[in-house]
Amino acid sequence: MIQEKLPHDVFDKLTQELRRGILVLAVLSRLDEERYGYDLISRLDEKGLEIEQGTLYPLLRRLEDQGLLTSEWNVEGSRPRRYYSLSPEGRTVLNALAGEWRRLAHVMDEMLEDITPEGGENEIN
Repeated sequence: MIQEKLPHDVFDKLTQELRRGILVLAVLSRLDEERYGYDLISRLDEKGLEIEQGTLYPLLRRLEDQGLLTSEWNVEGSRPRRYYSLSPEGRTVLNALAGEWRRLAHVMDEMLEDITPEGGENEIN
């Protein structure tokens, strides 16, 4: 079994590295319209990607600092919320990253085509 060969903490760290690499693309892909942080967390979760607030908000600030997002406060309603959306540069970057993701996913699919996990399992138990 895989777990006998790879300690759980090593697998967890490697999985975190993979996830970190896709978070920017995932976040940009969900900002097709203005969204506030909690809504963005929910939309990512709906698609199967959990993200903590402590990860999301610094990422949103960094993407805004890089000019990929714009934000504005909406004080109407029950409480003030900061809404984020793609800037024109952000849309360009999203399209470029999506193309690169598809290219890399195709390459990885081909590389992993002949690999079958021991016992037919895809996860560590």
